[in-house]
Amino acid sequence: MAETGGAARFVVENYGDSALAKRFGVTRYPAIFVDDVLVATPKDFGFFGKGEGAAQGRYAPLKSAASHERFRADLARLLQLTLAGDREGARARAATPDADSLAALPTFPFIDLDGRAVTAADLAGKVVLVEFWATWCPPCRGTLAWLGELQRKHSRDVVVLAAAIESDEPDVRRIRDELALPLRFGMGSPEMARAFGDLSAVPTLFVFDRQGRGRGAFFGAPPSLHADAERALVEALD
Repeated sequence: MAETGGAARFVVENYGDSALAKRFGVTRYPAIFVDDVLVATPKDFGFFGKGEGAAQGRYAPLKSAASHERFRADLARLLQLTLAGDREGARARAATPDADSLAALPTFPFIDLDGRAVTAADLAGKVVLVEFWATWCPPCRGTLAWLGELQRKHSRDVVVLAAAIESDEPDVRRIRDELALPLRFGMGSPEMARAFGDLSAVPTLFVFDRQGRGRGAFFGAPPSLHADAERALVEALD
């Protein structure tokens, strides 16, 4: 902070009291923000996944000097971009490595609320959007409604899977019925969550193109979510 000449200040917020964290759906800490850009989540400081699929966060191991320096350099660059008014550049710079670690649509189990398993044939040649959400997350409803509109608009080309996590199935069914959206709703199993990494924020949205290549990962519900995700969707459709 001293290096910014007083142009930036450091704020610590208690777990459960942060309006910014609630807006992004962040439920685990530490979470690091520069203004409203989500810079780092718990998985960036540790390990996520299990077995052969386990991966190391970009600032792990946390105790190493190299990790400290990498985090300091990334944070300093984000501060510079933000103070220069380049918010889009800051958002792009803060993109987490999940999109890279999910270069391709992973294999995962998913059975919708009607008891139908999602198969490779269901997704073949389609742009696939996988949305992780929770019944207790207020921003998730707005995101689901928006995804429902995208599904209607691109009904022949897009499949949206709405996987509920940390939620009770009766509540998921109730919300599905209330919203009446053309999405494939289901319960996100631990196996499915592990396939996509350590989910530390809801909503979390992944976009994959027709060939199953990762086109973007979006965490929480910042103001730029719809524009950023729709840009990724257009690229995936092309």
